[in-house]
Amino acid sequence: MKIIVTDGYTLNPGDLSWSSIEQFGELTVYDRSSENELVEKCSSADIILSNKTVFSKATINQLQKVKLISVLAAGYNVIDIKAAREKGITVCNTPGYGTPTVAQHTIALLLELTNHVGLHAASVANAEWVTSKDWCYSKTTIIELAGKTLGVVGLGNIGIQVAIIARAVDMRIIYYSRHKKETPLATYVDMQTLFSESDFISLHCPLKPDNHQFVNKELLQLMKPTAYLINTARGQLINEQDLADALNNNQIAGAALDVLSKEPPDKSNPLLSAKNCIITPHNAWMSKEARQRILEITRKNIEAFLQHKPVNVVN
Repeated sequence: MKIIVTDGYTLNPGDLSWSSIEQFGELTVYDRSSENELVEKCSSADIILSNKTVFSKATINQLQKVKLISVLAAGYNVIDIKAAREKGITVCNTPGYGTPTVAQHTIALLLELTNHVGLHAASVANAEWVTSKDWCYSKTTIIELAGKTLGVVGLGNIGIQVAIIARAVDMRIIYYSRHKKETPLATYVDMQTLFSESDFISLHCPLKPDNHQFVNKELLQLMKPTAYLINTARGQLINEQDLADALNNNQIAGAALDVLSKEPPDKSNPLLSAKNCIITPHNAWMSKEARQRILEITRKNIEAFLQHKPVNVVN
């Protein structure tokens, strides 16, 4: 049994152990793999573990031995699952591993937008406090969250956890989701109402063909000029030029993003230079605890597959 990890570095840069996977067979871990290297690297694999490496139909059709691709993430849009199904390859993902970690990062971005901790810490480091005429100062307006409205797009596990934390600081929660849910946490509204009423909007929906760049000029125009947009889901949910224009024209107050449409981004990405835009490098998922859960779910995926009872199957 040969197991190939195509891009293991982001999951395990050295602080975790692959031993739970090694028990199933001969394990080879590549830190990174380009798409044109996959056929050569994976030609002898029975099982492939991959995070963000793209497996196109052309690549999948050249894999002669592979029976299982287990994605080291919840999202699996990088895999042509139809081609895998036609080839008889089972594709699994790792759902639920990042709920507390991604929710925590979302709230961290929310607080950075309102409290500007990084800005003020940098100010003190630059000796602005020791030279201040006053005993305290603020570089920009600090916003209290109590009483503000948070609009959550996608009320899955992460969206619910974000709502729970936001309620703890006395925010009002409204949400839009494909499927209406009865919950005391939040009030269901349509998308247009959510964008027009929210003081903060947080995206927690999966990327689907019909919501690609759904956050566009038309929806952004509905937002209050004092409102903020947060995205820890997928970068392709946002039309990035439209968002950059809204920020640069002071149409909305700011944005905080952990994801972009292309990662790593091109220097030309308009959001990299947009006003009032905080960007973190897609690391909302990367707590050690979350990464350990990925390994544990992956172990269970392989074990169940070998017992002919596959779990977390997405194709």
